[in-house]
Amino acid sequence: MENQYTVTIFTENKIGLLNRITIIFTRRHLNIDSITASESEVPGIYRYTIVVQTSLEQIKKVVAQIEKLVEVIKAFYFLEEEVIHQEMALYKVSTKSLSNNTEIEKIIRENNARVLSIEDGYFVIEKTGYKRETQDLFNKLEPFGVLQFARSGRVAVTRQRKELTNYLKDLVKASESSDKIRNWKLNQAGQLN
Repeated sequence: MENQYTVTIFTENKIGLLNRITIIFTRRHLNIDSITASESEVPGIYRYTIVVQTSLEQIKKVVAQIEKLVEVIKAFYFLEEEVIHQEMALYKVSTKSLSNNTEIEKIIRENNARVLSIEDGYFVIEKTGYKRETQDLFNKLEPFGVLQFARSGRVAVTRQRKELTNYLKDLVKASESSDKIRNWKLNQAGQLN
């Protein structure tokens, strides 16, 4: 049975790593629905958040393969109900729709969106929420002349009380450089074989 999984990957910041991670999904014929990358709360450690639709057996294999990459510190997978998540969307709408039209203002308010910028010929609306909410607002704004629409990937944190970053902080404290993390991982991989 397939479910939607959020995969969180903590890594060093190395060129080409994102490509190597996405290739793991591609080789298993898994389509990535959403991907974001950012710094984590631990200095020098980066977080990738990837959303994919697959089976439990397949996601376990993918995460295990991702963790074999030297620059990857730790990877986790979560079901939808195990994370709190949001996406952000921007809507560039023609200012022609503003003239004598209170309906668009009502739509913005009812959808908890906000006007981010008003420029000559267009204005930009920002909405944060679930994918279905940002898509619903797009559908409501489309008749008014949406010139551009962009949606971010998922940003997520876990519901579990145990902080995942404790693992990372302990790992960073145990080492003084990325080389020590790499050596630790190589040693761990050797002990498992």
